Amino acid sequence: MGIGGSDMYRQQILDHYKNPRNYGEIEDATFTHVGENQSCGDTIKMDVVLDDDEETIEAVAFRGDGCAISQASASMLSERLPGTSIEELREMDRDDIIDMLGVEISPMRVKCAVLAEKVAQDGAEIYLGEKDLDTTQTEGDDPDVPE
Repeated sequence: MGIGGSDMYRQQILDHYKNPRNYGEIEDATFTHVGENQSCGDTIKMDVVLDDDEETIEAVAFRGDGCAISQASASMLSERLPGTSIEELREMDRDDIIDMLGVEISPMRVKCAVLAEKVAQDGAEIYLGEKDLDTTQTEGDDPDVPE
């Protein structure tokens, strides 16, 4: 399976994969963005609702398809993001996601693990007018994502 770590964390990942939290769609989302990992076919679409202050994340929902790591990561991130600011989201990196998952991730699976984070970050940057992007890809020149 390519992941190491304690059984407790592996069980947590499987639970989030089999019983994803916040899976679905938010109709009146502040922003929605989609991403994919072309190397293995993972896809994630995230809806984010911001508070009235337009800086604090109020709610997150996701939908998609892919491996246990990508889908569990999206589920766990959807629980973690409400109450955080867009700036805190933008400052997250792959180490934050790997810590959240609680298991060692092989280099080939890091792209799976960080897909949801990258989708949420790119969605926020598009919303803020700082990026123009149709689909996030966890391929290419991103220094946070190993080839």
